[in-house]
Amino acid sequence: MTVQTVDLTNCDREPIHIPGLIQPHGVLLAINLSTIEIIQVSNNTANFLYRQPEDLLGKPLSQLFEAKQIVTIQQCLNGDFESLNPLHLSIKHEGKTLRFDGIVHQWDGVALLELEPKNHEGKADFFNFYQQVKGVITKIQKAATMEQMCQLVVKEVRKITEFERVMIYRFDDDETGIVIAEDTDREIPYLDLRYPPSDIPKQARKLYTSNWLRIIPSVNYQPVELIPTNNPLTNQPLDLSLSVLRSVSPIHLEYLQNMGVGASMSISLVHDKKLWGLIACHHSSAKYIPYSIRAVCEFIGQVMSLELANKEASEDQDYKMQLKSLQTQFVESLSQAQYFLDGIAQMGTELLSLVSATGAVICNSDRCIRIGETPPEAEIPVLLDWIKPQLEDNLFHTRSLSHIYPAAEAFKAVASGVLALEISRIHRHYIVWFRPEVQQTVNWGGNPDKPVEVADDGSLRLSPRKSFALWKQIVKGYSLAWKPCEIAAVAELRSLIVGVVLRQADELASMNMELQRSNEELDSFAYVASHDLKEPLRGIHNYANFLMEDYSDILNEDGVAKLQTLVKLTQRMENLINSLLHFSRLGRAELMRQPVNLQDLVQQAIATLTISRPQSQIDFRIPQNLPTIECDRAQVNEVFTNLIGNAIKYNDKPERWVEIGFIANPKTTATSSYTFYVRDNGIGIPEEHQEKVFQIFRRLHGREEYGGGNGAGLTIARKIVERHGGKIWVESIINEGSTFYFTLATEVG
Repeated sequence: MTVQTVDLTNCDREPIHIPGLIQPHGVLLAINLSTIEIIQVSNNTANFLYRQPEDLLGKPLSQLFEAKQIVTIQQCLNGDFESLNPLHLSIKHEGKTLRFDGIVHQWDGVALLELEPKNHEGKADFFNFYQQVKGVITKIQKAATMEQMCQLVVKEVRKITEFERVMIYRFDDDETGIVIAEDTDREIPYLDLRYPPSDIPKQARKLYTSNWLRIIPSVNYQPVELIPTNNPLTNQPLDLSLSVLRSVSPIHLEYLQNMGVGASMSISLVHDKKLWGLIACHHSSAKYIPYSIRAVCEFIGQVMSLELANKEASEDQDYKMQLKSLQTQFVESLSQAQYFLDGIAQMGTELLSLVSATGAVICNSDRCIRIGETPPEAEIPVLLDWIKPQLEDNLFHTRSLSHIYPAAEAFKAVASGVLALEISRIHRHYIVWFRPEVQQTVNWGGNPDKPVEVADDGSLRLSPRKSFALWKQIVKGYSLAWKPCEIAAVAELRSLIVGVVLRQADELASMNMELQRSNEELDSFAYVASHDLKEPLRGIHNYANFLMEDYSDILNEDGVAKLQTLVKLTQRMENLINSLLHFSRLGRAELMRQPVNLQDLVQQAIATLTISRPQSQIDFRIPQNLPTIECDRAQVNEVFTNLIGNAIKYNDKPERWVEIGFIANPKTTATSSYTFYVRDNGIGIPEEHQEKVFQIFRRLHGREEYGGGNGAGLTIARKIVERHGGKIWVESIINEGSTFYFTLATEVG
């Protein structure tokens, strides 16, 4: 069979699971599951079974094995073959008994039976197996750290197998690998050397998760082809993914030969259903490991895989406790904060310490708060837009942002590492942490770039490296890696934040229910006030007038004065009730939004106020035409009327003026397009009273000063502005005048 050339275009797609070849240290039989007939065999049956391939094809399996063994094989196929393998099989030949370890599995309607000759008689001794693994398992479990566990495993596996070199090779997130433990008697150590992803391509890593153990007794073997070449049932190459004997990629064999390796064995280490690493065994000459020894090594690999989680959990224990403490502080601060964004930002240093970052940004739909060293402010929204599609389970992290987001090259000094957390997609709440670039020296096992060879016909071929000596590389654009415990802490932080927000939402819901109840009571009060209170009040008012009219000749001046005071008090009380009713209904009345020309509205308000105060000489100034906006005409008219009326009323200057205008707001920085104002040159408001003027029935002067009033006008104005999504405030200087500003969060017409 011609070996396919592996070149630059197909190296990562080489179909290593269907080579059509096996290694020569055993025999492979493909069996039709429905008929138990042999449909495909390896072309070395004569060497092991003393039968030519042609004599076996199309024949029932009973041609080789006795009935009892056929039943055992069928039971294995119908059960969990992974737990039943190996089968202890034998074949009679010329009065001799040929004994084999049989490994059975099925795939796509075909059973594969692989036979490896035994070098001893009898079944494997379970107690011998137990004695071999018991001590190793105890040591693995007692190892205090990941490093200690890895080092004792390589030592024990080397003792059991007698390989010249045993290593543990761990994969990083970028799919490069590094030797983290080694036991060897060779002169050149591989410990701490790193290897590129192409040394173990993706399809090879996938097979390592399916087949826990891989053995190559001799890298110089001559592969054995299958007869016929394709599976007769599918007319496709036979899938050997789970095969122990499957032939090895030619480029991998060349790679091992370049390393000076004559035989190898690899045991998979799997964590969270992903290939975490390999126990790699090397020997300078050919070396066959019997199935019983391989079973011990595979079992050790499985136990170590189970223990990986425990060892990772015990790493950085003090640091993890510190993170837990910071989480607690974080949640306490957040739960006491009035605003979510400010609550997080108040943590400052603690927020950075949570993941050992040097900078962070906390963002929502309106703003971003920067802490520590971060990219320029203008770069944050663009970066965040790029990160959002990259999020998985609300998280994104990288230690080399500029390699996947080229724009980050400009600020890699402060943000080579990024860890982003999405707290709420709806409200667009995000926290992004940054780490600076840390230039590192990486020790590679040889130049990580595989050499390209040019063939005679000009084609390119990617060949394995020929040198594995120490090769140093200065790596730029990378930060220190984010630790798993830091990523876990951030993921847990989101759950804690959501918990706080939900608790606050429950409290808010409870407050809303109480507010609704209060509003219902206020409605009831409004009804009573408008009917039950006003009726006796009118009676008092009318009877006081009757007394003055009917008994004026009997009452003295003092009595008449008292009745006149009573009439004034009833009138004032009615005005207060009406104002209170108006204020209470204002919050529940539906806004009637429509396009309103504020220039016309203000002119009408000025005209009305001028008619009601004909004696007042006021200079009304409107520097530019006011815009048209969407709002409730009647309510906004009341705002301008109250503010302009107050500007007229609270002015003792000989020449009085009132200015009505607006300031355009940049749309990028405000939800309101305009800030409106009413300015006067009146008496002014002391600074300590500038917030109090908006409180209901709060007056700063005597009741008869400046034309009287009940002190509800500014309170009503604020209520109307807030209902329009805006805010109102005042700036004032005593004896110079006041300016009342307000915004209306509405669409501009």
